[in-house]
Amino acid sequence: MRRISSMLMILCLLGAVCTSIAQTTAPADFFAGKWEITVVGTPNGDAKLVADLARTDGKLTGQITNATDPSAEKIAITSVDEAADKITIGFSAQGYDVTLDLSKVDDDNLKGNMMSMFDATAKRVK
Repeated sequence: MRRISSMLMILCLLGAVCTSIAQTTAPADFFAGKWEITVVGTPNGDAKLVADLARTDGKLTGQITNATDPSAEKIAITSVDEAADKITIGFSAQGYDVTLDLSKVDDDNLKGNMMSMFDATAKRVK
């Protein structure tokens, strides 16, 4: 009886510890928010964009604006594929379907490419 009681107590403690760990290490919504994006070497020079991502109904959605001309028309994001440390943003620009692949560098920076041709970086806007 004593052995069963001890085992139950250990299981209870382990369960509480595991539950506590799971609650404290739950990932934050890392990609949600505003990101300043720089795409280097496009035919029109370096592009500066701002992506504003928000989680709606469990999915990331948002829009992109031209950082050098905030009054320009906002571009709707048409798709977002996300993994733990990577995101692919799809949108249409000047009649082309464009993809932007970005991977986490640290808590405030991303690095990747646009259309597998142009290097891109992103920095979280605080």
